[in-house]
Amino acid sequence: MDLSRILFVLGVGFLLANLRLLFQFIRFLRLRSQALLTWPGHRPPYYAILIVLGAVLSVLIVYKLAILKWHPSEVFGETMMLVYYGYAVPLSLKIGRGFYEDGIWADGGFVPYSRIGGMAWREDEQLTLVLLDRVRDFGRRLTVPERYYGAARRVLRDKIAAHDIHFTGQTLDLSDHDERDVI
Repeated sequence: MDLSRILFVLGVGFLLANLRLLFQFIRFLRLRSQALLTWPGHRPPYYAILIVLGAVLSVLIVYKLAILKWHPSEVFGETMMLVYYGYAVPLSLKIGRGFYEDGIWADGGFVPYSRIGGMAWREDEQLTLVLLDRVRDFGRRLTVPERYYGAARRVLRDKIAAHDIHFTGQTLDLSDHDERDVI
């Protein structure tokens, strides 16, 4: 397999990642008026390297198009990587992580309250709320800045009290267990 085909396949993968982040940002734009408690996303490790990589890719694309006179279709892979590192990742950091009327925007995406089957706090060097998906067999995490910890716990208690979040999963639960005590 030659380098141009490898770059094309990488370009398709980055195109899918770019579309995913674009759809997440559009969903955020629709939901931001429903925000209850949010904060900006935290920068990933080595964020500066990602931005530098985007700048290097832009120089490479200009070189291939202007100097080498390549056809634009021949720089598809590099262009998709540039869009990802130079635009999509910084744009995704503008998505407010936290609590909305209809769900929680975790570090990996939006989770409606109806899909949350369980949650737990991890109080290591960072405060992290781990959300267990009711349908799928995996969890998502939400890194909560320390200054929002108390407010986050209050929002969760209120959502549990309003029966937006259920942990039991049973249709008829006759116990006197108060789900708000879970948080």
